[in-house]
Amino acid sequence: MSDYGHPLEFGSFITPSAADPTRVVALTVLAEQAGLDLVTYQDHPYQPGFLDTWTLLSYAAARTSSVRLAANVTNLPLRPPAVLARSVAALDLLSGGRIELGLGAGAFWDAIEAMGSPRLTAAQAVQALEEGIDVIRQLWDAGARGPVRVDGEFHRVVGAKRGPAPAHDVGIWLGAYKPRMLALTGRRADGWLPSLAYLKDGDLAAGNRIIDEAALEAGRKPADVRRLLNIGGRFTDIGRGPLTGPAEQWAEELSDLALTDGVSTFILASDDPDDLRRFAAEVVPAVREAVAAERAGTTRSPAAVPAPPAAAPGAAGAARSPFSVTPTSDDGVRRSSTVVWDEQTRPAGPAPDPDRTYTPHELAGGRHLIEVHDGLRGELAQIHDLIDQVEAGTIDVGTARSHINTMTMRQNNWTLGTYCESYCRIVTTHHTIEDRSLFPHLRRADPRLAPVVDRLEQEHHVIHEVLEGVDKALVTLVSTPGALPELREAINLLSDTLLSHLAYEERELIEPLSRLGVQ
Repeated sequence: MSDYGHPLEFGSFITPSAADPTRVVALTVLAEQAGLDLVTYQDHPYQPGFLDTWTLLSYAAARTSSVRLAANVTNLPLRPPAVLARSVAALDLLSGGRIELGLGAGAFWDAIEAMGSPRLTAAQAVQALEEGIDVIRQLWDAGARGPVRVDGEFHRVVGAKRGPAPAHDVGIWLGAYKPRMLALTGRRADGWLPSLAYLKDGDLAAGNRIIDEAALEAGRKPADVRRLLNIGGRFTDIGRGPLTGPAEQWAEELSDLALTDGVSTFILASDDPDDLRRFAAEVVPAVREAVAAERAGTTRSPAAVPAPPAAAPGAAGAARSPFSVTPTSDDGVRRSSTVVWDEQTRPAGPAPDPDRTYTPHELAGGRHLIEVHDGLRGELAQIHDLIDQVEAGTIDVGTARSHINTMTMRQNNWTLGTYCESYCRIVTTHHTIEDRSLFPHLRRADPRLAPVVDRLEQEHHVIHEVLEGVDKALVTLVSTPGALPELREAINLLSDTLLSHLAYEERELIEPLSRLGVQ
């Protein structure tokens, strides 16, 4: 068992596709908004279908503010280490210390040679990488005396001035699989970054042994090397194989990799916005909780995905209090002259029982609905900001549209309700969508809610049509630059409908959710 005790981190591995560059950036922004720690991109400079990774990193750093960024991994044979060191340091300074350095010795040598770099044997490539690391570290060591001096067989940098130093201690993570590279990782690197798809059973443990032994021989501690892992998989309702199943299966498997094989950074390879959201919202918290519990010596199962159960009235063992969750009010401000529904005809549900009390778990159900809605309200503010940027000329219409199309409100089509799409998956990921649908449950549990549920479903479909109108206005603006007022009107209508609907849904559902739970 090899838990090196590193804090857990989670990231994304996004394809740097040149066919739709604005989508690549939109997925990067989405990863940051979802709360992931890291965004990475593969680096294949010989691949014409990909954006240049270092150009992309610079652009992505300017479009984000907190997420860390890295190549996964940098192709050193086509990136001279002295120039690369200064590129990394400069971008780290410009981004406020958010750049890490994944490094690889090179693969696909036919393509590398075609781009002008000499072909190396496996042993030569590892030696060249070690020399490259020397060059990079010396150039970053701006406070050391004298110029850089690395007189290697493959990299000779003698007399170069040092600096600039990066804004923080940039981690050097090696993509390593074979014994030579693993030993180099233990001697010189800050992290080991393989891909799970390329590993066989036992390879993580064997790699850890080689890295640990090499670290100790070099006078280092095994824990000086963070263990990172690129992962891929598919979310399904039932388990169908490793990392193919519901969120709790993912959480159990990743927790085991953390506690048994010492992996502390999990990087999900996916270009699916919904996968990134689900990974961040459902898997990440569960893994953090399970690993923390194990490290603290408790017995919580790594598979447990937190969810508030519905306790029966008068349940023993839990303090109870009156209903204390406050719905978000509708401020009544309307930006559009278009009216898509009559708010006065909205039915109301049953009045809460003034004598009923609620456990903290029960109250958490209603609070979660508000949290989900706050996320949507935040996305609405982002849409207004994007349109302001289009009007100011700082981004183009295509970029704005790509960002909007990765938002939660564009992914769920408003057919089952945003609450069910996020919360019900956490509570009952082994059920089918129909079984865990929120609205049928509320109808069954309290038939008095049926008119409210019917109205909410009708409004979901209206909001979907309003969103389609925003998208059509964006498309029109591409060919008709003077159509910005029509886009503004579409956004204003979206604000009116969305904010009104969310306030109504909270007013009518947060108490029933706390009272009835989610089955």
